[in-house]
Amino acid sequence: MRLGVLDVGSNTVHLLVVDAHRGAAPLPAYSHKDELRLAEHLDQGGNIAEAGADRLVAFIKEAEDLAEDKGCEAVHAFATSALREAPNGEKVLDRVRKETSIDLQVLTGTDEARLTFLAVRRWFGWSSGRLAVFDIGGGSLEIAAGSDEEPTVAVSAPLGAGRLTREGLTVDPPDKDEVRALRRRIRQETAAVAGDVLRAGKPQRSVATSKTFRSLARICGAAPSVEGQYVPRALNRDDLREWLPKLIKMSAAERAELPGVSASRAGQLVAGALVADAVMDLFDLASLEVCPWALREGVILSRLDRLQPR
Repeated sequence: MRLGVLDVGSNTVHLLVVDAHRGAAPLPAYSHKDELRLAEHLDQGGNIAEAGADRLVAFIKEAEDLAEDKGCEAVHAFATSALREAPNGEKVLDRVRKETSIDLQVLTGTDEARLTFLAVRRWFGWSSGRLAVFDIGGGSLEIAAGSDEEPTVAVSAPLGAGRLTREGLTVDPPDKDEVRALRRRIRQETAAVAGDVLRAGKPQRSVATSKTFRSLARICGAAPSVEGQYVPRALNRDDLREWLPKLIKMSAAERAELPGVSASRAGQLVAGALVADAVMDLFDLASLEVCPWALREGVILSRLDRLQPR
């Protein structure tokens, strides 16, 4: 069957069309996305401004038409932290439902961690044993760990690269005192959730997902995306620590010239790198393997698991 998955994230709104059935890997057939940066369309009260809601509704209408053109049997739409945390999030959701046929569902942070974990488990398989999975989004950091397809522990912390940049870094290149304060905040909030994860047992395989981790791995020497998703990639702690002071000294424009870094994400890269460094240090990880599957694939796989076999 052909499914559409509409992902409304803090940075990007993405329609992914896949051909999929139970027991098989979903095959991407079409992709359409826009750097909407919904979390930046906020007023002083944290509400999503009308201009941001207008752009979101316009994109969803466009995605709705594209999904029909591509022959999708259904579109599964979900939103993450930007809509989850906005005081007027439910009002924006109501508008989407009234003006389109899309029923946009808001995932909890725990749901994000759990579904991302499912995608990573299916990608690497049972031979991986106990998995620990880390995902840096625009608004939050998700962590999950366990030995089954359902994680033993799944947590979310407000440590997304976009959020931290908006709240903690006001100049470009970053001010050293702001970087130090942000590093302290990241370390404290990561440590607050690390205990619950570590008490569940030491992972046999530690995995990173998300654009931030992929960009950092590419900067540190991982294979480019053109070599395909089956090429093993990893982010090594020593390489990241060598690069982190350099990234802090660069402007966003200079970071955008690095391999694997888009201009739209370059401004968030320092905050993302500080989170990655904290994760690898506090969880005592010398390396993180990079998985090409993440939340979207987890949503697809969960949907397929609920279908009756033919």
